[in-house]
Order: sequence, then C-alpha cells, then structure tokens
Amino acid sequence: MKERKRILIARLGMDAHWRGSIVVARALRNAGMEVIYVGNQMPERIVNTAIQENVDIIGLSSLSGNHMALVPEVMRLLREEKLDNVMVIFGGTVPPHDIPKLKEIGIAEVFGPGTSLKTIIGFLSREKFI
Repeated sequence: MKERKRILIARLGMDAHWRGSIVVARALRNAGMEVIYVGNQMPERIVNTAIQENVDIIGLSSLSGNHMALVPEVMRLLREEKLDNVMVIFGGTVPPHDIPKLKEIGIAEVFGPGTSLKTIIGFLSREKFI
C-alpha cells in the first residue's frame, strides 16, 4: 500500500479569505492525503511547520494580492533549509502575468478561482503525490 502524502495548507499573511483553502483541504483529505491545515501564517511559520510536520507538499493560498511579496520568501526559506524536495502549489487570485514569475521561482502549479477540485487532485495524482 502506498504511503499517504502529507500536505500543509496555509493562507499567506493576513488573508481573510478562508473558504477556498478549507474546501481544498477537505477534498485533498477525502482523496487520501494527510492534511495539516494552519490557516493564516507568515513565510517563516509556514516553512517551520513544513519541517516539523515533514510534509511532501505545501499548498499556499492568497486572494489579497500579497503573493509576489510572500511566495518568493517562502521559496527562499525552503531553499535555505534544503527542502527542494517539497512541492509547492499556489491557489488564489493571480494576475495572468504573475503566473510565469511564480513558476520561475519554483511553484509547481497555480490554481485560480473556479479551478475544480478534480483538477487540483488530478494534478497531484499525475505528479505521483497521492
């Protein structure tokens, strides 16, 4: 039997939009993943929790437009901690011109508003993370 993968779900900064991250967390749990949901956190806390929980994937969420300030910091801290094996995905409101920039710094995939849960789970399945 394949080991369940662990995913940390966090909202970046003080983003008040919580519904999407909770819906995604439940869907991933129902798909067989072990989900650690931490709500609103800053980059340092996200990376520290990823280390403590030994996660395989980090799912970041933001609808407040802070992604180009906080996502690069998360990625920098992950590299600093030599956690290059941890996949990072991002969900939220992202202007189309920011998506290539996020992928360039290491985000595996960006899921905008309205992305189906089936699409997110399918992506992680194809990547052999569940």
